[in-house]
Amino acid sequence: MDDRQSIDLAAMLCSRLCHDMLSPVGALSNGLELLALETDPEMRANVMQLLDQSAKISTNKLKFFRLAFGAAGGFGDQVDVEEPKALIQALVADKANVEVNWALAGSTMAKPAVKVLLNFAQIAIDALVRGGTLDVGAEVRDGATEIVVRATGPKIAFDETIGKALDGTLDRTELSSRTAAAHMIALLAQENGGGLQYHRSADALVLGAVLPQSGDLIG
Repeated sequence: MDDRQSIDLAAMLCSRLCHDMLSPVGALSNGLELLALETDPEMRANVMQLLDQSAKISTNKLKFFRLAFGAAGGFGDQVDVEEPKALIQALVADKANVEVNWALAGSTMAKPAVKVLLNFAQIAIDALVRGGTLDVGAEVRDGATEIVVRATGPKIAFDETIGKALDGTLDRTELSSRTAAAHMIALLAQENGGGLQYHRSADALVLGAVLPQSGDLIG
C-alpha cells in the first residue's frame, strides 16, 4: 500500500470513529446544557442518569477503537481474551435483542487476531438490524489462529462493498468510512500471511479468518 492509500485509509478510519462517537458525545453536551437550566430535583436526577449512560457508552467505544483500530500500546503482543470479550459485550449492552455466545479457546490471543475479531464483531452486530444471535469463536490450531464470527437473525443487513474489502477486491474509489475497517483487517491479515473470508445468506452472515501464529506478527 502506497503513502496516498495509507493516508486515505487513516482518514477514513478517523471518519468512522468520529461518526460513531458523535451520538454519545452529543448526548453528553445536551445533558450538560439541560443540567445547567433544570432546577427540578427529579428532572436533574434523570439528566444525571443520561449523562452517566452517555459517558459509559463513550468510554466503551473509545476502548474498542483503541484496540480495534489503533496501536494499542498498552498491550503486549498477546492480549488476554477477556479484553476483546468485554469490549464486544459492551457493544451489545444496549441491544436487548442480541444474544452473544462465546467459544474462545485459550487465555490469550495475538494482537492482530484480536483486531480482526473485534472488527468482525462490529460488522456482525451492524448486520443484526432486527436483533438475533452473535456467535464469537477463536482457537489456535496447527500453528494458526482461526476466527469465526456468525450473525444470525430475521434480517441481515450487509453492504457488499464491505465484502469486497474483506476479500481484497475493493476498488480504491470504494474506500469509505463504511469500508475502511474491513479493508484495514484485510491488509493486516495479508501482511501476517493469513486471509479472510465471508458468506452471507438471507438470515446469516459468517465471517472467518486464519492468521498464522509464527513469525514476526504485524499489528
